[in-house]
Amino acid sequence: MRHQKKIAVIGGGSWATALVKILCNNLNSVNWWMRSDGAVAHILKYRHNPNYLQSVEFDLNKINVSTDLEEIIRPADIVIIATPSAFLASIFEHFPKALLRDKVVFSAVKGIVPQHNTIPAHFIHDTFGTAYNKIGIICGPCHAEEVALERLSYLTIASQNEDHAERMADLLSCRYIKTTVSDDLFGTELSAVLKNVYAVAAGICSGLGYGDNFQSVLIANAIQEIENFIDEVSPIHRDVKSSAYLGDLLVTAYSKFSRNRTFGFMIGKGYSVKTAQLEMDMIAEGYYAVKCVMEINKEYNVEMPIVEAVYNILYERISPVIEMRILTDKLS
Repeated sequence: MRHQKKIAVIGGGSWATALVKILCNNLNSVNWWMRSDGAVAHILKYRHNPNYLQSVEFDLNKINVSTDLEEIIRPADIVIIATPSAFLASIFEHFPKALLRDKVVFSAVKGIVPQHNTIPAHFIHDTFGTAYNKIGIICGPCHAEEVALERLSYLTIASQNEDHAERMADLLSCRYIKTTVSDDLFGTELSAVLKNVYAVAAGICSGLGYGDNFQSVLIANAIQEIENFIDEVSPIHRDVKSSAYLGDLLVTAYSKFSRNRTFGFMIGKGYSVKTAQLEMDMIAEGYYAVKCVMEINKEYNVEMPIVEAVYNILYERISPVIEMRILTDKLS
């Protein structure tokens, strides 16, 4: 094994499961927090997560899995948070905040924290007092389902601290995972948030019967919106045609594994938001993200017609047929 750093992974879903699988390639031990006592008991007895990526089998000599958040985090040098953004604040509500202040914390959250209307990097900094140079993000383009199948996948590791980014990239590199590093902490995180909104839009259009020709125009306009927005919010040089931005958008907008696209498809087919959420029984981050992005954009006034269309459909209950017809005249 190449590393002896103590790592804690926080979350019980597909991304947390995939990250634990990857880390076990390079570490002797991984601490893993899950909310569910039943899931922990199942893993300890049967060696796989009962709810997500059930084909992944764990070596119990390499993982310490528990529902005790403090027990999992206290001995860790690096903490990876991989929970849905909607639950992030509640998970740490009663946690001793000072315990995370001096840790290196990476987010694999992929959404906006709705209670605070902010990206995870800001939430981690504001809640725990963690310095920004100790915060990083793990982003795609990558689906957890393909990691479980050990299909070649790529991850982007972003941090303002190059050493932390390189260390995490090394921890996650293996036979089927290739990694790149970036110093664009805020841009990559905002792009990871926005791509979920555009995946919902792509799903809505597909559900309404729009074809590949229109969806190619939709996504071409989406990357322009992403670039305009993140350049305004975090004005540094970046190439949005690279994998962390355009690649992550494409895989989320087109993949059969995309929860956000699936959610949008159901909306396009006539499901209500509540019915679609109940039927999926999974979190579509784009639903929460679009409302928060609209709020944030009140300060920056970036022209974002696709974001506005998704918001109008999901929150203003405007007919998807009507809203998308209006959108078609705004795209180029």
